[in-house]
Amino acid sequence: MASTPIADLSYRNYDGQLEAPTFRWWVVAKMSMRMAIKKRGFWVWSCISAYWYLILGAIYYFVDVLGQQSAGQVNFIFASTVWKDKFLDAFSISQMLLFIVALLIGVGTIANDNRANALLVYLSKPCTKADYLIGKWVAIFLLLLAVTAVPALLFYAYCFMSFRQYGFVTQDPAFFWKLLCILPIPAALHASLCLGISSLFKQGRLAGATYAAVYFLTLSFTKAMQVIIVINWVDEMPRQARRHAVNAASHAPELVQSLFYGSVDGIQIGLAKVILGTNGTPMFPGNGSPPIPHAPNGLVFGAIYLMVCALSILVAWTRVRAVEVVTS
Repeated sequence: MASTPIADLSYRNYDGQLEAPTFRWWVVAKMSMRMAIKKRGFWVWSCISAYWYLILGAIYYFVDVLGQQSAGQVNFIFASTVWKDKFLDAFSISQMLLFIVALLIGVGTIANDNRANALLVYLSKPCTKADYLIGKWVAIFLLLLAVTAVPALLFYAYCFMSFRQYGFVTQDPAFFWKLLCILPIPAALHASLCLGISSLFKQGRLAGATYAAVYFLTLSFTKAMQVIIVINWVDEMPRQARRHAVNAASHAPELVQSLFYGSVDGIQIGLAKVILGTNGTPMFPGNGSPPIPHAPNGLVFGAIYLMVCALSILVAWTRVRAVEVVTS
C-alpha cells in the first residue's frame, strides 16, 4: 500500500481580497483605537467631561417649564442668555477632563511601543515612519474629537429644537459653523503633544508624568495672571462701583490679558473666543462679578497653536526610529 504524505495543516494561503497599501496608517489607527476603547477609564472620564452640558440642559429645561406656567411674563433668564457663551463655558470647563482622557489613551502610545521594541515590527516594510505617526495621531485625534463633539452637538440639537423662540438661532446665525470649527481644536493639540512627549520616553508613566507637569505648570501660570487681573480690578475700580458692576470687562494691561491664555487650556479657550467672536460672560452673572479677560489676538494665537502642534510632531518624527539590537 503506497503511503501518502501528510498535509501540513499549519499554514493556509491567503485567498482574500488584496488592496493597495494606500491606507497603511489606518491599520495602525484602528489598532490604537481598539486598545484605547477597551480601557474603562476612557469611558468613565469621557462621560464625566460632558457633565456641564447635562447641568445646563437640566437648568434650561426646568426654567422653560416654570416659564410656561407663568404665561405672559418675560423669562428674564432666557432674555439675558448669550447662547454661544454658554457653549464656551462648557468647552472651557471640559478642558481638564479632556486632558485626563488624552493622558489615558495617548501619552503612552509611542513610549509603550519603545518599551516593547514594537517599532521593529511597525516600521518593517512596507509600513513607513509616516504611516506609523499618522496612524497614532489620527487614533488620538478621532477619539478626543468624539469625546468633545458628541455632547456639544447633542446639546446644540436640544437647544435648537427647544429654545429657538428665545433667540438661539437668531443671536448668531453662523454659530453652528463656528462650533464645528472649535470642536477639533483640543483633539489636534492633545494628539500632537501626546506624540511629541511620548516619543521621548520608553515608559508610559514617565511620559504621562511629563505631560501632567507641562499641563499643570502652564495652568498655574495662567491662574497667576488671573490673580493679577482681579487685583488690578480691585485697585482700579471703587468698592461701590464694583458692587454694582455687571459683566465687567477687564482693564488690565493687554500683555497680562494675553498671558492669561498661555497654557495648554488657555490656547484652546483663546482660539475658541476668537472663532466665536466673544469675550465671554460670567458663568453666574450678577453684581460684582470679576472681570473676564478679552479675547486674544487671533493671528498670534493661531500661529502659536500651529507652532506647538508642528514642533510636537517634529519631535516625534526625529525620535521615532527602529533600532535593532545585535548581540554578538
